[in-house]
Amino acid sequence: MDFTISEELTSVQQLAQQILSDFTAVDQLKQIEQEDERFDARLWQAFAEAGLLGLDIEECRGGTDLGFYALAMLCEEAGRTVAPLPLVPVLVGATGTLRRFAPDALAERWLPGIADGSHIVTSALEEYQNDDPSRPGSIAETTEGGYAISGTKICVSVAERAARILVSAQCGEELVVALVDPRAAGVKLTPQVVTSGETRHELAMTKVQVPTEDVVATGSAALEAMRWATLASRTALCATMVGLTDRMMRMTGSYTSEREQFGRAIATFQAVSHRMADCYIDIECLRLVTQQAASRVVQGRPAAEAVTLAKIWWGDAAHRVSQAAQHCHGGTGVERDYPLDRYCLAARQIELTLGNSAQLTGQLGREIAAQYLAAAG
Repeated sequence: MDFTISEELTSVQQLAQQILSDFTAVDQLKQIEQEDERFDARLWQAFAEAGLLGLDIEECRGGTDLGFYALAMLCEEAGRTVAPLPLVPVLVGATGTLRRFAPDALAERWLPGIADGSHIVTSALEEYQNDDPSRPGSIAETTEGGYAISGTKICVSVAERAARILVSAQCGEELVVALVDPRAAGVKLTPQVVTSGETRHELAMTKVQVPTEDVVATGSAALEAMRWATLASRTALCATMVGLTDRMMRMTGSYTSEREQFGRAIATFQAVSHRMADCYIDIECLRLVTQQAASRVVQGRPAAEAVTLAKIWWGDAAHRVSQAAQHCHGGTGVERDYPLDRYCLAARQIELTLGNSAQLTGQLGREIAAQYLAAAG
């Protein structure tokens, strides 16, 4: 079997690296971090001009149609630089769902603008105590010409900038996925400071009117849409974590090669070199787990177990890599002004997004137990 990355995907990776290197210097990141939203509009527009926002959008709608795998590679490169961009909620959760499940008229209205950077459509997949958008607590009621949606979503990225926010709600026995205007009557946005330090928003909806033309899917199609959005978003988060942890390891390797103690570089100490070797093994093994999950999502094969395992493993591995990196840096590793700090916080935020390791392990255990009991008769 050939595991070689295609030339097209390699070009995407190299282009992303080049653009990110121009916009993610330490001083530039510090400047963006002074802002609550932590969104680099100039970098976002640079991605748009390079065609990177349209990787998973059809050519006829302004994209390059390279697919989800290319988007996952873009997320990895963004993670490597802790780029202040909402790639997963916008390009995966919202854009990917619109491409695959929205009616043609709705996709035509929004996807070209997403690709050229003129519009932002984000997604709100999480609720309090609920990381499964296919079983939301939010309620939709049928009205003349659409739906009235009520409920609360949390940790919504770039909510104030977004032209629309993709949400799911339960209408009786039927699931509804729709685009909500964050400026519509009945919408209240409340800032939430998350673990990474950035400001996201709580989206509280009270009978928000959504016209039929803004409905993405209903019934079984909506259920399939939310399952895809969850699997794809978790996979993209894992890809982001590949870049984050790889950069943490390499940053630590560089530091320990220069930092001397007792007249020699601490990288030559067996305890240090063994910890870095363990980090390398963790990252490379879990890179393969993430690639497997991404390939299953792309191919439309059953991906739930592979994605869940990848998310569980990355949550645990991120702890080990973060701790090793901070320990090997000594006191420097916990300084807020040193670059390692933002990587550790970002990794922790990803672990907590769309299900943490403990929660997903419990879920996987229940599913395995149910399968065993069913097989046992």
